[in-house]
Amino acid sequence: MTYTSMETNLDQTFDPNRTSSYEEEFKWLKWIPLILEIVILSVGMMNLLSATGVEDKSLGLWKNQAVSIGLGTVVTLILQFPHYSFLSRLAYLIYIGNMGLLIAVLAFGKSSLGAKRWINLGGFSLQPSELMKLSMVIFLAKYFENKNTTQGMKLTDLIVPSLFVVIPVSFIIVQPDLGTAMIILLVYGSMLLFLKIQPKILLLLSVVAAISLPVVYNYGLKPYQRQRIITFIDPMSDPKGAGYNSIQSMIAVGSGQLWGKGFKKGTQAHLNFLPEHHTDFIFSVFSEEWGFIGCSVLLLLYGLFIMSGLSVAYQSNDKFASLLAFGIVSIFFWHVFVNMGMVMGMLPIVGVPLPFLSYGGSALLTAMSGVAILVNIANKKYMF
Repeated sequence: MTYTSMETNLDQTFDPNRTSSYEEEFKWLKWIPLILEIVILSVGMMNLLSATGVEDKSLGLWKNQAVSIGLGTVVTLILQFPHYSFLSRLAYLIYIGNMGLLIAVLAFGKSSLGAKRWINLGGFSLQPSELMKLSMVIFLAKYFENKNTTQGMKLTDLIVPSLFVVIPVSFIIVQPDLGTAMIILLVYGSMLLFLKIQPKILLLLSVVAAISLPVVYNYGLKPYQRQRIITFIDPMSDPKGAGYNSIQSMIAVGSGQLWGKGFKKGTQAHLNFLPEHHTDFIFSVFSEEWGFIGCSVLLLLYGLFIMSGLSVAYQSNDKFASLLAFGIVSIFFWHVFVNMGMVMGMLPIVGVPLPFLSYGGSALLTAMSGVAILVNIANKKYMF
């Protein structure tokens, strides 16, 4: 039997007669997400070594990232043993536990650069908002697992899941962490489209969103966040203030030209013109040193990774696995899209790291856990 639509893939019953043919046809795809993760991680470690090679003589950040990769590898191995269905049984507990961590951040979290996003766990700073991206996908996959969505969801069908999305997003915005909150909302919207929404409801939501934008801009954003939008439209309106990061980032990207300046030869990062060049603007460092050709190769790797993840979602034989895989892929897609758009001046600057390249333990552990779940689904999709 051949899948003819997204809905038939999600709601069909398992047919054991096709197991052997699918196993043979897609056998080589099982480990592709993990292989591509390793390749991009290698590129990321090399790029981080270059980005931090001047001001960080001890290579402390590079070593910290290596430790995070080690922890992520352990998590990856652990997640390969159980069947992915254990996440369905624990979905609500995972959500509640992550909400507890978000509350703990507000109560006794660690502040840095004007934001309160981290919990200190004996030398390791945990960022619960990063974990909530994956927790939310697991929760939504569980919630919609037994819901019939083939006819399209009505507005009443969206009230409960939207409430469970808005609550953690509100806590994350308070930290403030607008970038993570935005990613969670984008992933939620992507999963709803994957499930199917009635066209009239989709139109209604689009109209409400358009009307809400001026209200959110004037009353929901902090002054510095509104200034970021203004400088996105015209960075030269405040070249030494709010527009500085965007201008320096675009200079770095453009100065790489076709082939780049070479490994450790980028000037924007090494002369400290480019701020946060080991986290949010790590792609600027890569662009300057490896140019258009290098960026094209990196974008191809991300594209292959996302396509391999979508193939896992498409080939899965139960609704929970399909939703879970698609939600995880959505996280990666929106991270890459927003970060690269931000760095090249095509989107306003928000705190969104680039998967496997940006420095950050919590973000890396979340990304590696997501890949581990994808591989688990790919290898156990015929086991119940």
